[in-house]
Amino acid sequence: MSPATLALLAALPIFFTILTMAVLLWPAQRAMPLVWVVAVVVAFFFWKMEPLRILAASLEGALLALNILVIVAGAILVLNVLRAGGGLTAINKGFNHISADRRVQVLIIGWLFSSFIEGAAGFGTPAALVAPLLVGLGFPPLCAVMVALICNSTAVTFGAVGTTINVGLGTALTGLLPAGPETASFLKTVGIQAALINIIVGSFIPLLAVMLMTRIFGKKRSLWEGFAVWPLALIGGFAFTIPSFLTAVLLGPELPSIMGGLTGLTLLIFLVSRGYFLPDHNWDFPSPGRWEKDWGEKSETPPGDKGRITLGLAWTPYIIIAVLLIITRLPALPLREMLSAVTFAWENILGQEQISYRVEPLYLPGIIPFALVAALTLLLHRISLAKAKGILLLTARQLLPAAVALAFTVGMVRILVNSDINNAGLDSMLLTMSTFSASIIGAAWPFFAPFLGALGAFVSGSNTVSNILFGGFQHGVATNLDISRPLVLALQAVGGATGNMIAVHNVIAVCTVTGILGTEGIIIRRNLTPAFIYATAVGLLGLLFAYL
Repeated sequence: MSPATLALLAALPIFFTILTMAVLLWPAQRAMPLVWVVAVVVAFFFWKMEPLRILAASLEGALLALNILVIVAGAILVLNVLRAGGGLTAINKGFNHISADRRVQVLIIGWLFSSFIEGAAGFGTPAALVAPLLVGLGFPPLCAVMVALICNSTAVTFGAVGTTINVGLGTALTGLLPAGPETASFLKTVGIQAALINIIVGSFIPLLAVMLMTRIFGKKRSLWEGFAVWPLALIGGFAFTIPSFLTAVLLGPELPSIMGGLTGLTLLIFLVSRGYFLPDHNWDFPSPGRWEKDWGEKSETPPGDKGRITLGLAWTPYIIIAVLLIITRLPALPLREMLSAVTFAWENILGQEQISYRVEPLYLPGIIPFALVAALTLLLHRISLAKAKGILLLTARQLLPAAVALAFTVGMVRILVNSDINNAGLDSMLLTMSTFSASIIGAAWPFFAPFLGALGAFVSGSNTVSNILFGGFQHGVATNLDISRPLVLALQAVGGATGNMIAVHNVIAVCTVTGILGTEGIIIRRNLTPAFIYATAVGLLGLLFAYL
């Protein structure tokens, strides 16, 4: 068969991913098992892989998915405990007293608080939390969803404690890079380059979000009303991206979103509380009677549990999480080595060479700090044992769809990667796709790399999954074209963050929690503009970095 035919066959699992999730709008837990079957069929009939090797690759994928699920479980558990104990209500009320200007509220809550939550929890949590919070402050629900999704982008480059880089790209590159310190160093370089890209491009996202808000939802429908807060918006943008970059350089890809969010949030609240850089007049929406029908209905009641928790106590779990992450990740301290010493491994799964699994359970953020802090928060917030059991059951129910989707997604990717040993005498399916793509697009690939990342996030609802799907492919293209591999993977990660603005699953989830289910098409169409601007700027910057 010709290279084009082989590349097309190898790409069938990705094609079916797009078809089922982006066109047919199937949920991931329904789509990905079918995609896995497609990968098995192509691997068996065309690459002539042994059935035992296909099974071993699928098992490896399921085990790697378990690592991701542990992190997801811990992040969701902390959030559920805070919600049940009233901590989120206290945080919400604290934001009520900062500023009455809707533009400032977007910068502080939509951009910086959302970015911090992305670093601490991720996986769709920030927009689903921030949008109803904005609705509670008096935003039209449609506007709250739009700005929450736009702002929940740059921080998604790193996701929850670096999951998108360490787990997403780390999983995709398993077997493509030597295991151990070399892979860790490579991923750190990817994170540094991604953070640098975000300083140059991502810093302007909060200003863009505010300008689109005043243009679409303002009385005068004016971009300039949003632009009027440009000093504060740019301070807020750089107050996140610069600390994020410094954290990536000093500590690696696990803490940039947390540290950037905390630093920026502290700085902007200080400036606003002192009246610095504020516009002359507060900006607000038209009266609810003049709202368009699809904007939704005004709500004056902040959502959430009515528990009585002080603001300091509500923030305590996140502060502990940040501290524990720092002291367990610093190479100079012994905790990192101690936690990493506990290791479980399964070498040559089912006797298949190059297919192995390794995990350091105590070093997974889902255990320390997330599960540990969740248990501590149960005590701090005096949550009863019966209520704690309910929280655990709720978390388990929330995880089940993700478990199915991730197991088959990662299993499919591992089949693509491990198809290099076959009876057809072919390169791996992943390498086949990469080689053909490199020959067609050639030197312009850095421009297109972020768009592929955005596509992956759009169809899967997750930058982590996008990196798993396309990380190995991007690595192969960069290798074939002799372009910096860390740069191309950084473009993939940032591109996936831009796609989060329009990710189908996220849009549906946030529309659901704000009570405007059915407006998903409007949100995606409107958010296509900032997502396209973001991805285009990143692509152009990629070309510049690659060749100049």
